[in-house]
Amino acid sequence: MNHLEPASQSRQQQIFTVTRLNSAVRMILEQDLGLVWLTGELSNLAMPSSGHWYFSLKDMSAQVRCAMFKGNNRRVPFRPQDGMQVLVQARVSLYEPRGDYQLIIESMQPAGDGMLALRFEELKRRLGAEGIFDEGRKRPLPREPRAVGLVTSATGAALHDMLTVLERRAPDLPVFIYPTQVQGSAATAQIVSAIMLANRRAEVDVLIVGRGGGSLEDLWCFNEEAVARAIAGSAIPVVSAVGHEVDVTISDFAADLRAPTPSAAAELVAPDRRTRAQRLVHLRQRLTQAMSRHQVAARHGFVLLQKRLDHQDPKRRLEQQSQRLDELDRRLQQHLRDRLHQGERRLAGLAMRLQARSPEKRLAIGKRRHQLAEERLHALIAKRQDLARHRLAMLGARLDGISPLATLGRGYAIVRTPSGEVIRRASQVNAGQTLITTLAEGALRVRVDEVDNR
Repeated sequence: MNHLEPASQSRQQQIFTVTRLNSAVRMILEQDLGLVWLTGELSNLAMPSSGHWYFSLKDMSAQVRCAMFKGNNRRVPFRPQDGMQVLVQARVSLYEPRGDYQLIIESMQPAGDGMLALRFEELKRRLGAEGIFDEGRKRPLPREPRAVGLVTSATGAALHDMLTVLERRAPDLPVFIYPTQVQGSAATAQIVSAIMLANRRAEVDVLIVGRGGGSLEDLWCFNEEAVARAIAGSAIPVVSAVGHEVDVTISDFAADLRAPTPSAAAELVAPDRRTRAQRLVHLRQRLTQAMSRHQVAARHGFVLLQKRLDHQDPKRRLEQQSQRLDELDRRLQQHLRDRLHQGERRLAGLAMRLQARSPEKRLAIGKRRHQLAEERLHALIAKRQDLARHRLAMLGARLDGISPLATLGRGYAIVRTPSGEVIRRASQVNAGQTLITTLAEGALRVRVDEVDNR
């Protein structure tokens, strides 16, 4: 039993839940492998509103699901698309809810043609911002060029195709060839030199710059900035004819016209003999029609001049002027009558206004107002006088009530010393002193015989 119990406990410890298993596998993958570099083709690319990218990387025999979160994909300098070859740095991980093995992408860059495509788009954007590709600066091709220049390889199939088309369409058209390499590291400088040479010689009216088809690397010299600037700066109109119809280069955008193939470019610059003959017939018809229209216009102008001459006859002009003078006189008389009526109406209005504001009327109104004010003033004065008399009577009555004379009239007297001091107490008087006693009527001079201070 002692040997069986540890074995049972060991088996119990190895039992995983699905969640624990997926978590353990994810940690093993992320810790053991760490960051890895790999290349592959993008497919099933999805960019939901969350900002994260979800896609698959595949090669000829396998594929793996990938996720690139928005914090990392913001640093990607290009717009990924299905089918693009890319080089990525990623962490190997596991999506635990589904148990799916996946890569968490940390960085992404184009691989092979993808890098060239990125360079292509960057140069296209930069030159476009400078206005080199603007349609307004592009010139039309001459309808009847005196000579055509070909900037291409002297041994390529493109030269043979162009010469064949030019011989068929315009055998009498002079052709100047400016041979140059159209592939490899030296091709860029040679193409630029050939374009500059054609401009210095000024012996052609239009240039065709191009070559036959090839891979993106083979055509890359026509995606170089120096070639694009040489084409845009050419004083001679340039037709770009690089590769097949599906091939697009920076030179196509910089040229005055893009042709899908070198043969098509030759057809564009060389007028066909039958086309030229038809054009001459058409021009003759247009010239005949123009002369006929000119004759009709001349006859019509003659008739108009004859009519104008008839209108300029002195007698007729005098009659017209006399009629005009009568009309002006009638209008003047009517205008004077209208002005006179307006003056009369205005004068009547002013008379009414003057009458309404007459000084006599205003003086009568003023006198009436003055009379009313005077009456109101007299009434106010009489009222004020009555109030004053009444108040005076009341004050007199009150004054009589408190007057010393009224007190004296009831039998009282005022005793003073000869100096005028009023005697209120017996102690103020000495025996033998003379006092003056004021009565209601008159006064007495008395002598004090005896003083009683009780």
